[in-house]
Amino acid sequence: MSGALHDLGVAELARKLKAKEASAVEVAQHFLARGKAQASLGAYLSTDDEVTLAQARAADARIAGGESAPLLGVPIAHKDIFVTKDFPSTAGSKMLEGYRSPFDATVVRKLGEAGMVTLGKLNCDEFAMGSSNENSAYGPVKNPWDTARIPGGSSGGSAAAVAARMAPAATGTDTGGSIRQPASFCGITGIKPTYGRASRYGMIAYASSLDQAGPMAHSAEDCALLLSAMCGPDLDRDSTSLDVPAEDFSRSLDASLQGLRIGVPKEFFAEGVAPDVRAAIEAALQQYEKLGARRVEVSLPRTELAIPVYYVIAPAEASSNLSRFDGVKFGHRARQYGDLTDMYKKTRAEGFGDEVKARIMIGTYVLSHGYYDAYYLQAQKIRRMIADDFQQAFRQCDVIAGPVAPTVAWKLGEHGGDPVADYLADIFTLPGSLAGLPGMSIPVGFGDARMPVGMQLLGNYFQEAKLLNAAHRFQQATDFHLRRPEGI
Repeated sequence: MSGALHDLGVAELARKLKAKEASAVEVAQHFLARGKAQASLGAYLSTDDEVTLAQARAADARIAGGESAPLLGVPIAHKDIFVTKDFPSTAGSKMLEGYRSPFDATVVRKLGEAGMVTLGKLNCDEFAMGSSNENSAYGPVKNPWDTARIPGGSSGGSAAAVAARMAPAATGTDTGGSIRQPASFCGITGIKPTYGRASRYGMIAYASSLDQAGPMAHSAEDCALLLSAMCGPDLDRDSTSLDVPAEDFSRSLDASLQGLRIGVPKEFFAEGVAPDVRAAIEAALQQYEKLGARRVEVSLPRTELAIPVYYVIAPAEASSNLSRFDGVKFGHRARQYGDLTDMYKKTRAEGFGDEVKARIMIGTYVLSHGYYDAYYLQAQKIRRMIADDFQQAFRQCDVIAGPVAPTVAWKLGEHGGDPVADYLADIFTLPGSLAGLPGMSIPVGFGDARMPVGMQLLGNYFQEAKLLNAAHRFQQATDFHLRRPEGI
């Protein structure tokens, strides 16, 4: 029986635990062993068996006492961008090597209160800056479908851990597509809620007006359960938290898709989308039509502007957020330096990787005197226009669908020395992030070299339940979310 535990998703494991067909300790031990056996993928940055098993025993005690919370006893692993009391929190950077937080991030705390058992912390691009998980100071993560390829980023460790069945679920963060893109590349399901739905407290900041937490798992049903526990107001701790009550996102999973209007932006199918990706998305749209939905052509005319807008706004916010890492209060400090200014310089030169340094420099430049109006202010104006484009589109449709990325996962090192190639890969995920909309990726087929292809579903504000319903009904009719890499 235990040999099949890793084949089960969150909802299935919860049912098995509730029925006492397995204990939380047994499940945790099984996944810990899976993680150790697949350490070569580079997904985990830290684990602690004692901490994990203590949490599992506490969950078993709650189950024995008659408690039946939906996630009680189910394991999860956290992207190492969330601070945790019981595990190091590095954000994939040498700057925070060995750092221990005195508190848990709100998302981690909420999932812990729901009874979930933490398996460890997962690798990510340094400070969540990247599209390939090659920017981690602790080495790249490998895609379980082909270990010569990237898993996507920045939540690459989260996507790889779930795809390789090292964890039934993981947390991720999405600034410009960092949940959706790795979910697509690794053949799993991931959702980014409306900006402000999930608290940013304890999430090490990259770009404050864009960063948003979300779950990554095998199915839409699993993501609905996780998102229900993660979301809710956190007004005392997070100034960007929305005063919107938590809700049960699984309430309408089984609703009919009859009459659902799926908007298909013509800009998402322009030149540059690989034929294999285009074919998989087209087949998925046809499946939706069989389920009763209908296609509506819409336009998002400023799609191409999302890249320059994002790479002005996000680095600008990063240059401000990362100024706290100066070697004074916490984190890395240079061993040898002259005066205070020299300490700042050497500490940041030693602690930050090349991509982080590049984005800090870009951000500092666009915020500097004489350039703020020309770059940052203009970018914010276009950001508003991009959000307006979506509102215009949603007058004609209920959800928007298209590819997550123009291609399947590329080879490790293939974009080395050409950061623009990575930036271009985010063209379809950036617009939704800039607008603060909920979006998700679901596996819909395979492209070249039998690599997974994900479809992106975008909804209007607070329409997460509608997205999850559309994803769930598709997954009931297909089995792409159940496929797994050979040998896993």
